[in-house]
Formats: sequence, C-alpha cells, structure tokens
Amino acid sequence: MDYVDLRSDTVTKPSPEMREVMAQAAVGDDVYMDDPTVNDLQQRAANILGKEEALFVPSGTMGNLLALLVHCQRGDEVILGDKSHIYLNEAGGMSALGGIHPHPIPNQGDGTLLMEDILFSIQSDDVHHTITRLICLENTQNVCGGVPLTVEYLRAVGKIARENRLAFHLDGARIFNASVALGVDVRDLVEPADSVMFCLSKGLAAPIGSMLAGGRQFIARARHLRKMLGGGMRQVGVLAAPGLISLEKMTKRLSEDHDRAKLLERGLRVIGGITMNAEAARTNMVYFDLDESIPFTSEQLEVRMKEQGVLIDSAGPRRVRLVTHYWIDDQDVQYVIEAFKKVLNQIPAGPGSGAGSI
Repeated sequence: MDYVDLRSDTVTKPSPEMREVMAQAAVGDDVYMDDPTVNDLQQRAANILGKEEALFVPSGTMGNLLALLVHCQRGDEVILGDKSHIYLNEAGGMSALGGIHPHPIPNQGDGTLLMEDILFSIQSDDVHHTITRLICLENTQNVCGGVPLTVEYLRAVGKIARENRLAFHLDGARIFNASVALGVDVRDLVEPADSVMFCLSKGLAAPIGSMLAGGRQFIARARHLRKMLGGGMRQVGVLAAPGLISLEKMTKRLSEDHDRAKLLERGLRVIGGITMNAEAARTNMVYFDLDESIPFTSEQLEVRMKEQGVLIDSAGPRRVRLVTHYWIDDQDVQYVIEAFKKVLNQIPAGPGSGAGSI
C-alpha cells in the first residue's frame, strides 16, 4: 500500500534532480577539506545566512551538540525552552557528552521564552551556582505548533545575551520555514545569534545533512569536535550535492507546504471530536488533541489511520502532529481529511475506500 506520510518532514525523499546531481557530484576527502561540492555548499550556506563560515554535519542533533560544546565548558549552564528539541529530543547529549547543565524555562504558546524568565535564569556570581554561558532558542518552535519566532523577538534575546556576556545559539532546523512564514530575509532572523544550525533533510528534502554556521573561529573548533564525535566524512560530495538543490530551489517552494497545512487544518476543524492547537498553522505543522468523546488514544488513532493509508505522529496520549512537506500534494490533503472523518465516525465507510488513488 502507498501511504500518505504526515509523520514528519524528515520522511522526504530526494527529488529526481537531487538523485541526478548525487550521481554526478565532484568529490574529495572532506576531512582534508578538499571535497569541492562540500566546500561549495558550506560557502553558499554561510553567504545565505550572513555568517563567516559554515560546516556540513550529518544531522541537526550533531550540529546543535557541536554548538553547545564550542560555546560551553563542562559544568556550564545553558538556558533553553522546556519544549525545545535540544532539551527533549536529542538524547541528553549536552549532559552525557558535554557535561553541560540545562536550565529549562517554560515555552509560551507562541514558542517564545519570557524575557523576565530568561533574565531571572542567568546565574549570579556565586560559588554555589553553575555558570550561565549560553541561551538557545528554536525557530520554528516545533512542539508549540511549528510557530516562527519574529526578528524583533530574536533581537531582544540577542540584546540580553550581549549585555550579560552570553553566547546565543539558534536551533534553526526549520529556519527557512520561519523566513517564508514571516516574509523576512533569513539573514535578519539569524543575525542576532552567534551560531545557527539548519537542516537540509526536513522541508528542504535532501536525504541527509545539516549546516552549522557562525564565526570563523567557532567553525574551526566545531570542525575539530565533529571529527571527535565521528562526523568527519570522506567523499561526501554525493551527500552535499542535493543540499545545493535544497538551498537553490527547495527554500523557494516552502510556502506550498504552509498552504497545504492551512488547508489541512481548515478541513480538520469541522470534524467533531478534536480540538485544534490554539496557535493556527503558521508553517508546515498541524497539531490537535482528541476530545474525551473519542474512545481511543492518539497511538490507537495512529493504527486506525494507517489502516486508511495515512501515517501520523502521536505527540502525546491524546495529541497528534501532522507535517506537510515536498511529497504531499492537494489530493493527499483531501484524502487525509476524509480518512479522519471516517476513523472518527463522522461518515460511514464507503466502497472503494483506501489510499489507492494517492
């Protein structure tokens, strides 16, 4: 059976053009820094973000961990959101591998951290306390509904960081989604941050890889730590080549994913038994909760939807996340809406049901 896969934008497969450039890519040994395709990708990413240099890494999790390891020493503390990906979904790498102490504070419904919470969390110069070194934000903020953080907010946090001699790292896994949703240049979004990571393998549809960008000395140290973590790669131009397509073309079509998320949200709002996320879909994510009237959990809903040819992501006992991406079209969205109606007993099952038309 063919499935409509809304579990994440990480499920995107490379486009035909990406597969073609992978086969034709010029390669070299990237540990020696002589892979021309990687070097091209790194330079283009740095230029787009307005940073001095960039580094190609296997994953966003490694990119974030490298940033933490560069900015912090063992025993230092990082301020970050309690719903951030770094805190919730990166296997505790900051603590296990870096000896870095997380100081989580509440993410608000719009993805932000309150300024007063950030300021209150900066440790005083007291021997009893850890030393605050870093502030981390996530843009877009995944768990809060894929909401984008504004330029004004990021500048305000950057100002706090500078005034308190702290570093500022931006987990920009979906920073281009934020740029498109807000209608601002991605440079303006990342300018306040000392370092930024973004993923090529989510909405930008590359098969693997992320970029870490920052100052020249920052990237030099990150390159050394990447090798320490086992991320030094050899003829990796075959993986960097689709990243060039991501930057050149996939960043320009993200509004299509956002439009389909909004179409999906509108269709789901009229179905009884679910409550949509308080924040309307702003980018490519739709969150909703199952009402108590629905006699099954989100995991049980996963099973029922899979039987209808739709793959979804359980984000809590009664919470669901749906993510649109390059491989989802308008027909898929309409099919998913009808499948939800059927599973939630809004319409009877009819003849010929299934995902065969996808």
